Amino acid sequence: MQKKKPNVVVLAGGSSMEAEVSRQSAAQVQRALQNSGFQVAVVELDKDCASRLLKIQPDVVFPALHGPPGEDGTVQGLLEILEICYVGSDVRGSAMAMDKAVAKSIFKRQGLPVIDDYIVAADADLNATAGEIERLLGPNVVIKPLNQGSALGVQLLPNSGDITAALAQCLAFGSCLVEPFILGREVTVGILETPSGSKAHPVIEICTAANEWYDYHNRYTPGQSNHIMPAEISDELTEKLQNTALIAHRALGLRDLSRSDFILTDAGQVVLLEVNALPGMTPVSLYPEGAAAIGYGFDELIEHLVMRAFDRGTARA
Repeated sequence: MQKKKPNVVVLAGGSSMEAEVSRQSAAQVQRALQNSGFQVAVVELDKDCASRLLKIQPDVVFPALHGPPGEDGTVQGLLEILEICYVGSDVRGSAMAMDKAVAKSIFKRQGLPVIDDYIVAADADLNATAGEIERLLGPNVVIKPLNQGSALGVQLLPNSGDITAALAQCLAFGSCLVEPFILGREVTVGILETPSGSKAHPVIEICTAANEWYDYHNRYTPGQSNHIMPAEISDELTEKLQNTALIAHRALGLRDLSRSDFILTDAGQVVLLEVNALPGMTPVSLYPEGAAAIGYGFDELIEHLVMRAFDRGTARA
């Protein structure tokens, strides 16, 4: 007997600085669900979205959202209160993955390959803090907002520079995390939960033009980055990266899907940077590429995720 296809709402946009990218993901998700015969509507994440959700009464919500409040557990908490099942990780998993400092502390307990860091609060004395960072981590650093995605606000100082000024720019996005700058290849590994267990995608290497990196512009502008899948690395290194992504996914208590980002140094060192609990679904996003390589074309992937959420809700009812 064929399963009932649930009525789906795709949440999009919102107040995030990544709202436009979210709308691109939402359009892709909507199209895939329509192709598969689902009844689907897109709802903007604003102050009226709760009332619209209550009016529509969807069976499943697909949060095609990027950055806070869509990825940090806030929207997930709203959906829990409204008793609507949804795709992706729950409140706790979403919040822990979004906070880079919390996630790294969990990775350290698991023995995963992370590097030292320094946390800077929004009200820090920048001159004194810059001196302490240079003493502890050296002059070549990366400064990242604690709770943003898509490389927004990230400041790179690969050849030293004005740490105080870089901190000031990054702190415009809130508290930040500082790490030593590590030169290497950027790679990523997606995880998809399936009926036969969690499956790791092939390792994807991300290549950008010389002297550029995978920043916001290069992520979302077609043709600005090249994705090599599978990455040209040894089988042993591939297995290590995939296993690390699986352990990180489980350690954070994530659900349905995730994507782990790494740096590989020329010396063979693996550095786990962060885990994205709600990867992008835009036409240039990495996650759908990896899913297709393990047998889940885009339409099949979106249907699979929606039906997992629907089955959770049915089991809970």
